[in-house]
Amino acid sequence: MTTAATVWLTGLPSAGKTTIAHELAARLRAEGHRVEILDGDEIREALSAGLGFSRADRDTHVRRIGYVAELLARNGVLALVPVIAPYADSREAVRKHHDSNRTPYVEAHVATPLQVCSARDVKGLYAKQAAGELTGLTGVDDPYEEPASPDLRIPSQHQSVQESAAAVYAVLTERGLL
Repeated sequence: MTTAATVWLTGLPSAGKTTIAHELAARLRAEGHRVEILDGDEIREALSAGLGFSRADRDTHVRRIGYVAELLARNGVLALVPVIAPYADSREAVRKHHDSNRTPYVEAHVATPLQVCSARDVKGLYAKQAAGELTGLTGVDDPYEEPASPDLRIPSQHQSVQESAAAVYAVLTERGLL
């Protein structure tokens, strides 16, 4: 039997959060688990349209995603949430919401160094920031508050996507969530 949960993957832009989530989702689905990926960029378009990138807007965006993730998890779905979520207090609010509903929550920090993220530059954000076309890039000219004590820290620059997904899978298994 599956005990659902939220797996929150936080980290800098281009850290590998979404890639890890998709790898993990494929494995979980192959085993018959109900899984949804709540990608931060997709949710921003669907549920947070009109929000900007101020601290207050980012907080609102994170809390909305957290609410949907908890709702899914409470109803038997493993919610994988690859989202930057740059502020510790926003992430803590999401964790507390899960705790208040007794919904399992796992925070994984995809701890990829800024230099590696910049070299990957999946969406071209770092190049735009360097060219002066973008301001407020998390980790560059806007803060990213690293989790002080995540449930898992993933050094994605030192392991494959499969190894990173397996590390999250192992935590879920250890906690009896799979």
